[in-house]
Amino acid sequence: MKKILATILCFIIMFSLIGCGSKTSEVKTHNVESEVYSQEEITSAIETIKKEFKSNWKGCTLKEIYYAGDDSSKDYQDWANRNNADEVIVLLSSFYVGRNGGDGSLNTNYTYENWNWILVRTNDGEWVHVDHGY
Repeated sequence: MKKILATILCFIIMFSLIGCGSKTSEVKTHNVESEVYSQEEITSAIETIKKEFKSNWKGCTLKEIYYAGDDSSKDYQDWANRNNADEVIVLLSSFYVGRNGGDGSLNTNYTYENWNWILVRTNDGEWVHVDHGY
């Protein structure tokens, strides 16, 4: 019985050290100047994606995320229109897909760079993630 408990305890310690699921705790961000959005609005969009990433990107580690810039958001205005929203914001990120990461559509043991996250909102409401990718 002691051996079984010791083995279970070892597994618990091992998993706590290597971690499970998606990681977002040490994500690098940049303060990108914007004439369209305040830093609070950009931070809110980033937090939306961090939550999305933590919930749905198992085995992946978000390394960096930041506002793509005003021009990028203007280029994606059609996403707001398609989603019956007023505004769109585009974020860029880099993330690592671990050995068992992703949903099968991503390359394992690979770092994705300049990955787009598209979010929309209406009347200064909450940001909603509507798409991502290259």
